[in-house]
Amino acid sequence: MADLFDTAASSADRKPAGPRPLADRLRPARLSEVIGQPQVIGPDAPLTVMLGAGALSSLVFWGPPGVGKTTIARLLARETDLNFVQISAIFSGVAELKKVFEAARHRHANGQGTLLFVDEIHRFNKAQQDSFLPHMEDGTILLVGATTENPSFELNAALLSRAQVLVLERLGPEDLSRLVARAEAELDRTLPLAPGARAALVEMADGDGRALLNLVEQIAAWDVTEPLDRETLARRLSRRATKYDKTGDEHYNLISALHKSVRGSDPDAALYWLARMLAGGEDPRYLARRITRMAVEDIGLADPQAQRHCLDAWETYERLGSPEGDLALAQAVIYLALAPKSNAGYAGYKAAMRAARQSGSEPPPKIIRNAPTKLMRDEGYGAGYEYDHDAEDGFSGQNYFPDGMARGAYYEPVDRGFERDLRKRLDWFTRQRTRRAAD
Repeated sequence: MADLFDTAASSADRKPAGPRPLADRLRPARLSEVIGQPQVIGPDAPLTVMLGAGALSSLVFWGPPGVGKTTIARLLARETDLNFVQISAIFSGVAELKKVFEAARHRHANGQGTLLFVDEIHRFNKAQQDSFLPHMEDGTILLVGATTENPSFELNAALLSRAQVLVLERLGPEDLSRLVARAEAELDRTLPLAPGARAALVEMADGDGRALLNLVEQIAAWDVTEPLDRETLARRLSRRATKYDKTGDEHYNLISALHKSVRGSDPDAALYWLARMLAGGEDPRYLARRITRMAVEDIGLADPQAQRHCLDAWETYERLGSPEGDLALAQAVIYLALAPKSNAGYAGYKAAMRAARQSGSEPPPKIIRNAPTKLMRDEGYGAGYEYDHDAEDGFSGQNYFPDGMARGAYYEPVDRGFERDLRKRLDWFTRQRTRRAAD
């Protein structure tokens, strides 16, 4: 894993010289040398407080790749005199876990603690995760897990109750620039980059320190006589793929961002999140469905054309495909963001569903029941029904709720867009219904 730090590690902490990757040569020797993550290792941050009190608990580091999860775990073992053992849930099974626990028990019996670092801990199944619990409880191991997935969804509640989750964040541009400077000091040379190319290098790393050091190592191996500009650097280096998992936490974060940007009437932000998802490889058909849902839920009858616009964009995509059809989805997103918003129809539907569940199997009043047979007519089905088209103003004002059920009021149009007109119509019908009830 990438190890990120501010100042050079002491020579006593360095490994013997050899053909080692730059990221390995830049491993921090102390927590204070780690770049970034002040919310975890800064003054008064959780790890600083735990170490100061001499009471380090089991931990789960949640964060993207290349932000120092392995580094911090290794340094915690060093600063607490615990034996550091590292395994990966991708390559380890039950047999290896048993060996790890047995070795930890022997150390524990001899007065030596074990910090067990489990990379990709979310890859273990429930039974494997449960196997850690007794060894955590009796002090045989201090567990430090690392995951790129949301622990709330991927880790057992029992394990989470025994560990503190600490969130590590992607490295910002300033952190990555400091890491470049540190790498240049280690290499004893300045990278042949113009200022614009330096900024592009940081962008290419996309918050991943390990990826940045790999790029730096490539650039350092080039034989160039003049500083490279942004365009030349882009041609020589492949930009890293955007971090995006179409079935993982990032998927739900980005679709939530797109939906809320549309709801918040911000077309620029909505376009940005749409582009992020498309660039990450999201299925445009999924986006077409979600965009149509936004029209139904958040715009509704405030703009009846919004839903039609989304369906047309969806059909256009089906005919054109990508990338041409993506533009139709983008235009639909812009339309939705700028449309008047109302969830009155959505709220009314949910209120009606609650009433339907509460009222059970109450039948309609007889006046509006169908009466195709003589028996049904003899039972009073349809008796007294007033045909609204025959009324003077096209409105009979009869009750259509079940007999004995109080009249419900579920749809409350807002004073925006087309629903202003619907509000006027609804108010007129309400007044007519009240007048007829009084007659």
